[in-house]
Amino acid sequence: MNQDFVISVPTFVQVLEFIGTFAFAISGIRLASAKRFDWFGAYVVGVATAIGGGTIRDLMLNLTPFWMTNSVYLICSALALLGVILFGKFLISQQNTFFIFDTIGLALFTVVGVEKTLHLDFPLWVAIIMGTITGAAGGVIRDVFINEVPLIFRKEIYAMACVIGGLVYGLCSYLNFDIIVTEIISGISVFLARILAVKYHWDLPVLKGDSTTMQQ
Repeated sequence: MNQDFVISVPTFVQVLEFIGTFAFAISGIRLASAKRFDWFGAYVVGVATAIGGGTIRDLMLNLTPFWMTNSVYLICSALALLGVILFGKFLISQQNTFFIFDTIGLALFTVVGVEKTLHLDFPLWVAIIMGTITGAAGGVIRDVFINEVPLIFRKEIYAMACVIGGLVYGLCSYLNFDIIVTEIISGISVFLARILAVKYHWDLPVLKGDSTTMQQ
């Protein structure tokens, strides 16, 4: 047997990244289709949504952006585009499609960002910030591309869900939970925080100002 032929088995975190990439790309392409973007434009929006947060995170951590060393993330985004092309009518008819895929991506990427930062021996508070950037920044780029006010700037619980997930990750680590159990619980906490906030209309307080001043 040729010893140079080695099959690399993805780690659990890499699997989370792959799933998160696909989910975020679907969310971006889904919104791009609603704006009547062409296939290439929709793909660009999907890729930006999927890799935007992780790219900012890696640059801040002085690392080569993750997608530049493995083309699978661009392939995942292409598969997401293909899925929307083939099943676009079904996806568009399901009004919760964007919300579900966006929330899945948010949860998985938050876990990836927190864990990657902790593995580089940064403190938990930095890991929470990096997890929030990983989860939420791609959505900001997506919303800017499609000319919408980013979710993170609205009163919805979005980035705060990432913060909650990071805190839960830290608590599970402190309690010496198994790493995979910690990742799962942290991801579920982000997912539930986002779902429950929307279901029960939990919002952050709005900073009120004098709108007449802005118009002058």
